[in-house]
Amino acid sequence: MRSWPTVVIPPLNHELPPLKLRLTSGKLENSSAHFRMYVCGITPYDATHLGHAATYLTFDLINRYTQLQNRKVSFVENITDIDDPLLVRAERDATDWQSLATSQIELYAGDMSALRILPPEYFESVTQSMELIVLAVTKVIDAGFTYSLDGDIYFRSKDFLDELPIPYEQALSEFAERGGDPKRPGKEEPLDPLLWLANKPNEPGWPAPFGFGRPGWHIECSVIALRYLLGADYLESKIDREFCIDLQGGGSDLIFPHHFMSAILAKVLTGKPFAAGYLHTGMVGLDGEKMSKSKGNLVFVSKLLKSGVDPMVIRFALLQNRYSSDRMWTDDVLHQATLKVAKLRSALARMEVAQTSTVIDGVISALSDDLDTPKALELLDVWASNTESAKFSELIGSAGELSRALDSLLGLAL
Repeated sequence: MRSWPTVVIPPLNHELPPLKLRLTSGKLENSSAHFRMYVCGITPYDATHLGHAATYLTFDLINRYTQLQNRKVSFVENITDIDDPLLVRAERDATDWQSLATSQIELYAGDMSALRILPPEYFESVTQSMELIVLAVTKVIDAGFTYSLDGDIYFRSKDFLDELPIPYEQALSEFAERGGDPKRPGKEEPLDPLLWLANKPNEPGWPAPFGFGRPGWHIECSVIALRYLLGADYLESKIDREFCIDLQGGGSDLIFPHHFMSAILAKVLTGKPFAAGYLHTGMVGLDGEKMSKSKGNLVFVSKLLKSGVDPMVIRFALLQNRYSSDRMWTDDVLHQATLKVAKLRSALARMEVAQTSTVIDGVISALSDDLDTPKALELLDVWASNTESAKFSELIGSAGELSRALDSLLGLAL
């Protein structure tokens, strides 16, 4: 699938120390010449809200930093363009599910482009990966990890439950909230995930040796990540890496069940642990409340852009908090970001500015410390204040140098 246009990263003549990330789990030796990263993409029926934007901005920073270290980055992102929520909304709106998905994918790509998010090397949809998924499901079945229930195929998870990232009772609750069916009669284990759903009347389906239907959520990400980060022959070849990929990422709502289930399925398919490290972003709320589809209080990037909000202001506003923390979006957050971006632009437009090389080094240092964007923006605010008040010595800086660095490191084209 075609993603959005690429973004050129201006060169940076500053040394970049190792990127230290405080992972949700795992241990990432972030020094390999080839860095493999997989980030779970959207289900295209309601795109792109600020939670999406905050997540993809986080991994964009990692992508940029790693490329600036002159390392190869293989970055894969999926699109879950067949799933229950998509079908439900299409029925609600009396529209074709494929047309709905296409429109939302195009909207998402436009939002990502406006926010200067680097596009993935591979931007792959589930519907275009169905043949790959069927082959993988066949291998899982042949390995003896499945059972059938009324035509649906479930994955046996019991051998992996000692690796749960959360207590069992909490897992049951979150599984039910996030697409699972722990109370379905006949299941061997309440936490067993669906691997393949038998076709239902008036729903799309695909042919497979084990029945006409469609895949479960978790196997989709496992397959797309492994195929495009390890190669087309990953099911047959021996993997000579300790882990399949370096980093798996997404919002904190994906820790369980999605990332847990995707990882154990990948291990069954390859014999290797899926990711060396897992990184998750915090949730974005609105005016003191959780932002969610059910509450109807999602803030969409496209609507902000349509109302005239500068995309760089949106990006700046999202950078004001640590990526891992839950945060609230308010009108004041947007207002303050607007003022600070204007102040920074004004300073960058001056002929003489405060010293910039040390500021760039400070921004790099902040980013290397678990993407400390609040600290980086604070340094920039102080620099802008010093420039506006002419509080600098004969060591005059270069506004062009700083502008290019902000574009390279933070994706802020000011």
